[in-house]
Amino acid sequence: MEQNSKTNFFILGVFIFLGLSTLGYFFKNAVVEYKQYDRTVKVKGLSQKEYKADIVIWPISYTQVSNNLEELYKTVEQNNKKIDDFLSSNDIEKSEISFSAPIITDKVAQQYGSEKINYRYNAKQTITVYSKNIDKVRDVKKSLSKLGKQGIVFSGENYNNKTEYIFTRLNEVKPKMIEEATKKAREVAQKFAIDSKSKLGKIKKASQGQFSISQRDKNNPQIKKIRVVSTVEYYLTD
Repeated sequence: MEQNSKTNFFILGVFIFLGLSTLGYFFKNAVVEYKQYDRTVKVKGLSQKEYKADIVIWPISYTQVSNNLEELYKTVEQNNKKIDDFLSSNDIEKSEISFSAPIITDKVAQQYGSEKINYRYNAKQTITVYSKNIDKVRDVKKSLSKLGKQGIVFSGENYNNKTEYIFTRLNEVKPKMIEEATKKAREVAQKFAIDSKSKLGKIKKASQGQFSISQRDKNNPQIKKIRVVSTVEYYLTD
């Protein structure tokens, strides 16, 4: 009876030893694997392209003054017709031209003190050209001075009266640019892996930066610079 108990204890001890040894082996491997996969490299890949804008918004503003309100409105109507005819004769479609209501200012009503006023009424009129034919609009802009010779006093471009060039095809170019940015990120990571005598593993984490759209330079606002940066983190293995 005592001999059987000793035998049973011996067998139990052998199993416990083998179990602890096996557990230790797997634990060791698990630790090594964790440390191995904890080695990563984070890189950035840039994709930058230039595209031509596809919509132009051109506000044409002018001012007109008079001491007679009725005459002022008549002159504004005449000027509007001159501008409309000029644009149409230069192949700007009627559907691309819109006229806002003139803003009339009565300087007498706004006068403070005894300041002398030469013209009581001031009208500001804005005509907007909204077109996809950017080259045509830019050509017409250059010849607008012809109307200035007919007595129309155009306002210069400022913050509130500036020609806008819009790029609307971002969704079209996104996939290709993201692919390029990711490819460049991998190239950088691959170079790092080689230099560190490692092998590049799978992607651990990736994030896509926001797309930015800016004009290429101040002289060519119709040329847009599209930019995106992708950040990718890769595992490194021996």
